[in-house]
Amino acid sequence: MSKTEGERFRFAIDRGGTFTDLFCQYGSRQITTKLLSVDPTNYPDAPREGIRRVLEEVTGIPHPRDKPLDTSRIDSIRMGTTVATNALLERKGDPCVLVVTK
Repeated sequence: MSKTEGERFRFAIDRGGTFTDLFCQYGSRQITTKLLSVDPTNYPDAPREGIRRVLEEVTGIPHPRDKPLDTSRIDSIRMGTTVATNALLERKGDPCVLVVTK
């Protein structure tokens, strides 16, 4: 059994208005990366692109952008966003209402 066999990736992602930050724990290794949140010329989705890049870097296996990711070695993906939080804090979101009947 190789040293990394059986180890699984754990991702934590923060998608902001400008940048998407990605942290990955893989065994004792910690990997971080930062991408533009919107860069349609280079990738359709920043979190998926960040995960793809880490998987390629660590495993050495190509993960083409136009193919679904192999998620068999991923243990967890935790994702948060500051976009909605900032809109609330800055009062820049669209008006909305919540109606509850009981």
